[in-house]
Amino acid sequence: MGQFGSELRLERERRGISLETMCALTKLSARQLQDLEAENYAQLPGGVFRKGFVRSYLGAIGLDGPDWIGRFEASYRASGMASAEEIDWVSFAENVRNGRSGGGSTGFRVRWLGVVAMLTLLTVLGWCLWQFVVHPRLRRSAMDAGPHLQAAAPLPPFPAGSAGGPSLP
Repeated sequence: MGQFGSELRLERERRGISLETMCALTKLSARQLQDLEAENYAQLPGGVFRKGFVRSYLGAIGLDGPDWIGRFEASYRASGMASAEEIDWVSFAENVRNGRSGGGSTGFRVRWLGVVAMLTLLTVLGWCLWQFVVHPRLRRSAMDAGPHLQAAAPLPPFPAGSAGGPSLP
């Protein structure tokens, strides 16, 4: 067993966490956890799954992720299991992850600021359209139509006792 795996096991035992509890916390099998602690990387799934197992393990026992992930990668490379292509792929994935997590909240704020600015602009444009185009036309058409309208003669009231309508003969 190498240094990385034994340090993982010692940290788990120091915190008083059993292997069965780790299985429940990480959703990994006992065999996978034992292989990770024994640095039997060939027995673990490849690619991002292997690193995901380590992240899950670290999160379950409350260890600092980046420091321990770096130690895992060094241990994995030292074991001779890592190919050059896999190392390139892992570094690419890490760069993408770091690029996305760096400015997430700023991009979110800028997006909402743009939404608020757009709504404000549309509100101002709507008010200007009403104030300077629609409202003057309505006022002008009301003044033009005013002298030509004649008051209609009022209708006679309905006779008392009728049901609200004219009676038929």
